[in-house]
Amino acid sequence: MDDKIIRSEEEWKKILTPEQYRVLREKGTERAYTGEYWNHFEEGVYKCAGCGAELFSSDTKFDSHCGWPSYFTPLAGDRVIYKEDRSYGMIRTEVLCAKCGGHLGHVFDDGPEPTGLRYCINSVSLVFEKRPK
Repeated sequence: MDDKIIRSEEEWKKILTPEQYRVLREKGTERAYTGEYWNHFEEGVYKCAGCGAELFSSDTKFDSHCGWPSYFTPLAGDRVIYKEDRSYGMIRTEVLCAKCGGHLGHVFDDGPEPTGLRYCINSVSLVFEKRPK
């Protein structure tokens, strides 16, 4: 993504809800089975709640029984970026929005084919846009 969004923390605080700010900007996590999209299976596109970038398609969403929305791939390779996360005594791969740098969640290698990946994403980091019929 070429059109990166850079804002001050004060600007982010004005744009985002307190929970969105906590997760997207402070790398927080919502509790399992509490987010709006963990059990949501309408057809459409999931966008970044911080900047509106299209990140995931409902076509790649699956029920991983982990309590967060899960996808086996982003819409395109340039939609997300990856960063090593060594917090909480674990080594994980953090997933961030490539456009605004917002924390989305983590990716794990226990997903379904064809990728074998599970993008475990916080609902509060997303906004859903229903696909027109």
